[in-house]
Amino acid sequence: NMLAIIIGSLDLAKRRLTRDPAKVGLYLDNAREGADRAAQLTARLLAFSRQQPLAPAPTDANKLVSSMSEMLRRTLGEPVQIETVLAGGLWRCYVDPTQLENALLNLAVNARDAMPEGGRLTIETENAHLDDDYARGHEEVDAGQYVCVCVSDTGTGMAPDVIERAFDPF
Repeated sequence: NMLAIIIGSLDLAKRRLTRDPAKVGLYLDNAREGADRAAQLTARLLAFSRQQPLAPAPTDANKLVSSMSEMLRRTLGEPVQIETVLAGGLWRCYVDPTQLENALLNLAVNARDAMPEGGRLTIETENAHLDDDYARGHEEVDAGQYVCVCVSDTGTGMAPDVIERAFDPF
């Protein structure tokens, strides 16, 4: 996915070079940002292979999503409209910010692929309290306060056989 960002940005820059030189810088900046993110991902994969832990830190999810919005717009292209709905008073969350960025980027690229004719990608944040009743019915979570980051799109969805493997490790 990271290389797709770089290659796509360079292709757009090349096409705009003669027609719209003012936009070329934006596409080259996007390619550079994609290359930087790919380098970070490579470093994390190397760290993972050595069994090194994640680096969670108190994070402002609204700020993280906002900072990614323009890069996602350039990456996904004009046919995909990006909407962010950021909760006021959002709590800070304890997460590895780079991993959250990568998860959002991967979801966004997958959403774009599911919307070949274009569509809408929405990223929302909100505070969520999961009570004891909810936790009893969902053993994967403990009751408590959470920050929720939701990603939705108007794409075609996944076939049943893909849904069965959606959370399998790769």
